[in-house]
Amino acid sequence: MNCKVEKTKNANELKLEITIEAEKFDNAIKKVYFQNAKYFNIPGFRKGKAPQNIVEKYYGKEIFYEDAFNDIASDEYEKAIEENKLEVVSKPNIDIVTMEKGQDLVFTAIVQTKPEVKLGKYKGIEIEKIEYNVEEKDIEDELKQMQEKNARVISIETPVENGNIAVIDFEGFVDGEPFEGGKAENHSLEIGSGAFIPGFEEQIIGMKIDDEKDINVKFPDEYFSKDLAGKDATFKVKVHEIKKKELPELDDEFAKDVSEFDTIKELRNSIKERLEKRSKDKEKYEKEQAIMKGLINELEVDIPSGMIELEIDNMVKDMEQRMSYQGLKLEQYLTMLNKTEEEFRKEYEPQAVEAIKSRLALENVIEKEKIEATDDEIKEKVEEMAKNYGRDAEELQKNENLKKYIKQGIESEKAIDILMSNSKEKKVSEKKESKKA
Repeated sequence: MNCKVEKTKNANELKLEITIEAEKFDNAIKKVYFQNAKYFNIPGFRKGKAPQNIVEKYYGKEIFYEDAFNDIASDEYEKAIEENKLEVVSKPNIDIVTMEKGQDLVFTAIVQTKPEVKLGKYKGIEIEKIEYNVEEKDIEDELKQMQEKNARVISIETPVENGNIAVIDFEGFVDGEPFEGGKAENHSLEIGSGAFIPGFEEQIIGMKIDDEKDINVKFPDEYFSKDLAGKDATFKVKVHEIKKKELPELDDEFAKDVSEFDTIKELRNSIKERLEKRSKDKEKYEKEQAIMKGLINELEVDIPSGMIELEIDNMVKDMEQRMSYQGLKLEQYLTMLNKTEEEFRKEYEPQAVEAIKSRLALENVIEKEKIEATDDEIKEKVEEMAKNYGRDAEELQKNENLKKYIKQGIESEKAIDILMSNSKEKKVSEKKESKKA
């Protein structure tokens, strides 16, 4: 294989002309023939027994070219990239120059390469002070949720009050006609939950068991169903049962029932510790995000279009995988959103650009600070991963791609630590403090 590399008129773009020896291409054709011979049915020969030259004469000599090209070109392209030490950041744009049996296979690949980056200031980045304090109210809210979760629901005879659960039949009408999804029987509705259209739940208050009532409401202008958005509706409602929640007392017995603690004091302390850790983690995350934003604001880089497309590809694949856990396919999701795939991908572009800038900026910090992940650090992370996922550590240690990924992660973390330790916090202005509150 021979490869000639030349720059194009476009920035960060190269043209590779790759030549593969005729013998290699002919061998690839033979390989494809043997893989597919069983499918050919030619008069005078048993199915799958016709010689290669007969098949080529019957169907045309080019019949195996495309598959042979696909079989051989990908590996040779990767070798060319590796041998020329190119940092390619896009899919190749392939054009076949010569493809003929008995001749050298010649094709070109236009690729985009990693752009040059001017980092700018990366030490002393100013960020607004970020602080989340745990208040007594936060602890009380957590305890209240635990109370709600462990509440006992009992039937009552009194009229519906806010916070009660009303078991109702309802049917909705717009312009005197029932609409799809507007009918249910024995539906449990917690009054005040905001689960129904604004104004519906409030009109249930005061109703008694077996009461029937017409409830008049208006669908919000931004309602998900365009057929109903902004329209007046009447719901015929009947109450079958009224329930209320009885909350348990917040005492030592409650603590024993819902946790591993013996006293309510210990439970409170545990909640406080957990909330404080969550707050610290949130502070750290938001500080890192603010620092990275400051870092990429100082960055000067011209990102190739192919690099952005690849980043969006990865984001969409990740989205598809997460949707598959819910039994959804991308096509279904796009139909629900009433969007084309092109529109969907376009929405990801700003996020993709920011992710690329962050990665390029960190790589430059790593280079400038001469940051390296040690073998021991990589080994420790691999062992931790093996333990978390129930895998064999020795087997994972043989995976060079995984180790490379872990190495990059460790070095990025070290770079962020340097940025964090050298950043400066400034007090939030009173105007912004008020908005945050």
